[in-house]
Amino acid sequence: MRPTPTSVHIRHGFRAALFKGISMFVIAALAVICVIPFLLILAGSFSSESAIAVNGYSLLPREFTLDAYKAIFNMGNSIPQAYMVTIFITIMGTAAGLLTTSMSGYVLSRPDFKHRNKFAFFIYFTTLFSAGMIPSYLVNVNILHLNNNIWVLILPAVMNPFNIFLFRNFVKSIPHELVESARIDGAGDFKIYYKVVMPLAKPAVATIGLFLALSYWNEWFRCNLYIKNTDLYTLQYFLQSMMANLSAMMSEKGLVDSVASLPSETMKLATAIIATGPVLLFYPFVQRYFVGGLTVGGVKG
Repeated sequence: MRPTPTSVHIRHGFRAALFKGISMFVIAALAVICVIPFLLILAGSFSSESAIAVNGYSLLPREFTLDAYKAIFNMGNSIPQAYMVTIFITIMGTAAGLLTTSMSGYVLSRPDFKHRNKFAFFIYFTTLFSAGMIPSYLVNVNILHLNNNIWVLILPAVMNPFNIFLFRNFVKSIPHELVESARIDGAGDFKIYYKVVMPLAKPAVATIGLFLALSYWNEWFRCNLYIKNTDLYTLQYFLQSMMANLSAMMSEKGLVDSVASLPSETMKLATAIIATGPVLLFYPFVQRYFVGGLTVGGVKG
C-alpha cells in the first residue's frame, strides 16, 4: 500500500523536527562547554587568592575582591600605554589589510584580467613554501629597518593569501552584469570597486576584518622579536612579560611588602579578562556578517 501524500508530509515533518531538536541540543551543549571556562576565569578574577587556593574555581566569585585588578593597574601607565599600542596597530592594520586584500581579491576576480591565474598562483605558492623566520627577520631589520619600530607590528601581516582568495571568491558571486552596467554608465575601475563591489561585499569585508582585527589584537610574537622599547609593547606581550616577571616587577616598584602577598593566581585570570574583554564587545557587531561571508567566500570559485 502506497503512503498517501498526507502521511509522507507528516513523516517528513517529524524527521525535520527531530533533526532540528538534536541540532539545537548539540549546539547548546557546545555553547555551554565554551562559555563555562570563561565564566570560571571571570569569577576567579574577582575572587580572593586564598579562596582560589582553598576552594578552587567556581562559577561565582568567592570572597569578592578587586585586588587582582588593582595590582595590575598599579603598574603605572604601562597597561594604558600597551592598550593604546594594541588599539593603534589593530585599527591601522585592519584598515590597511582590508584595503589591500579587497583590491587584490577584486582584481583577481576580474575575468578581463588575463594574467589573473598567474598572479593567483604566485599568491597561493606562498602558502605552500615560506622562507622562514630568519630570512624574514633579516629583511625586516637589515633591509626595511623596521627593528624597534611600531610599523613592524603592522606591515608584515597586512597581506594574507587566505583572505585574498576569500574575498576573490565572494566577489565572483556578485553578478558580472552589475559591473558591466556600471562601466557602460561611464564608471572607471576604481569607482566600480568602491561604488559597486564594496557595498555588496559587506559580509566578506566583515569576515576578513574580524580575522585581521583578532590577529592584530593578539599580536605578541613579532613584538617579542623586534621590539625592545617598552613604550611599544603590545597589550598581549606586556601582560605575558608582566606575568613572567611578576615578582621582580612588583618588588622593584615597591608596590607590595612581600612577594608572597601577590595575588598571582587571580592576576593571571584578570589579565585574561583584560585581554579578551574588548574582543567580546566587538564581536557581536560583525557576527551577523561572519557566517555569510565565510560560507560564500569559502565554497565558490
